[in-house]
Amino acid sequence: MGNQIAEAEKPAHLQHHFVDSDQQFESSKFGMWIFLVTEVLMFGGLFVAYIIYRSWHPDLFYLAAKELDTALGATNTVVLIASSLTIALAIRAVQLDKIKAAINYMAATVALAGTFMVIKYFEYTDKFAKGIFPGAGYTYDGIAHDMAANFFSIYYMMTGLHGIHVVVGMGLITWMIIKAKKGSVHSGYYTPVENTGLFWHLVDIIWIFLFPLLYLID
Repeated sequence: MGNQIAEAEKPAHLQHHFVDSDQQFESSKFGMWIFLVTEVLMFGGLFVAYIIYRSWHPDLFYLAAKELDTALGATNTVVLIASSLTIALAIRAVQLDKIKAAINYMAATVALAGTFMVIKYFEYTDKFAKGIFPGAGYTYDGIAHDMAANFFSIYYMMTGLHGIHVVVGMGLITWMIIKAKKGSVHSGYYTPVENTGLFWHLVDIIWIFLFPLLYLID
């Protein structure tokens, strides 16, 4: 009987293998940080490849970077920084039980992420029109050199992988909006929203490194 009463007193979000909400929150957050470390390691390999190739051919990397649209890259940087602010405000709103405000902030984050992807689409299509493809598909006459092709291969791998993360983040935030509308997240249980926010901040930070490395070579 005592166990049944104890189970009945547990909040709906508390998994059976946790003692209380605090333990569940700390475990979930720790798990999220471990996942983020693996993400950093994955991108780290691409950053190492970039550094090695750039050290070998700095002049060609400089010329290739001039083919990128710095204004669009800077715009996307501002867009993602703004999205970090809106997701942070969403988390705070959930903590204060301002669910409607949280939903609006998360919707704004998704809209900003969508703006980022639209801008990236125009960047990619402009490059494709010139024959700037990754690897063997590179046919651009402006910089006819294998190392230029290598630069753009790294560019597409880095920005493409980052773009996949943006899309995944959009899906996760949309899921959080649905959960918020159902009342599944609130001041007593905001772990999913906070973990999603951590993932989104990582996406933003990676772009803050990608922008100067790819667009601002001098």
